[in-house]
Amino acid sequence: MIDSDIIDKLRVTPGKQVKLKEWATGWAFADEVEKAGKAAVKARASEILNQSLEHLASAQQVLYADNRYALLVVLQAMDAAGKDGTIKHVMSGVNPQGCEVHSFKKPSTEELEHNFLWRYSRCLPERGRIGIFNRSYYEEVLVVRVHPELLANQVCATEKPKKKQWEHRFEDINAFEHHLSRNGTKIVKFFLHLSKGEQKKRFLERLDRPEKNWKFSSSDLAERAHWNDYTEAFEDAITETSTKWAPWHIIPADDKWATRALVADILATTIDSLDLRYPKLSETEQAALASAREQLENEK
Repeated sequence: MIDSDIIDKLRVTPGKQVKLKEWATGWAFADEVEKAGKAAVKARASEILNQSLEHLASAQQVLYADNRYALLVVLQAMDAAGKDGTIKHVMSGVNPQGCEVHSFKKPSTEELEHNFLWRYSRCLPERGRIGIFNRSYYEEVLVVRVHPELLANQVCATEKPKKKQWEHRFEDINAFEHHLSRNGTKIVKFFLHLSKGEQKKRFLERLDRPEKNWKFSSSDLAERAHWNDYTEAFEDAITETSTKWAPWHIIPADDKWATRALVADILATTIDSLDLRYPKLSETEQAALASAREQLENEK
């Protein structure tokens, strides 16, 4: 496991004003990490990832058997930050029957006829399971804020000034997450922090490599042109919604190996904090098991 003091540097303190330029995008996000050197840190990251994968696989079984908690993982980022790859590598060891990934595309007509949280609430993990939101209800204070014309498609009960619109949505999100937390859903939120230079490099790679051409869209460049607007929107959203019950972690995303090790370690540590345990059988249940054993052993 990574030292908790180092992980604390990635967690956004509730009430703290976030300025993303003050947060590292590369592997050397803390002095003690940088002093260790890239080669040593990369080797250690590989060990941590492997250990965390084993830990998550076993912890998922206890999460399911305990059946008191659910785990909701929220991933947000600029385009090409590595959300898909992070999910693929970090969750590769878990049982797919107990883990669901949801990616939210353009809302349907039915979804637009409900409040902005409705379509996300329908996909929440049940107790004993892990749910991953690859983008989430935070899009409703990010892409909709950068492109306010999208609000015209959302039926609102009242007219609100633009500033109040986002304040109200932050309040709604905090209340929504607080409700989930009180009812057994542990929420872990990751912002994969990618630099503009690294995004350009990854876009060019998608253009240069035929097997990656399908991942590139002209809309990627259109959204990149709004980089500063998205940065401001992310800063406000993280500042207003990093809470004690659902904290944000700002994860450096320029080095994929570092991103994956950090996310895996935080998830493993989070599940540990739930104090999960296998159910203790009653005397009646134990007697039933003893009877079943005797029946099986006496079979001819």
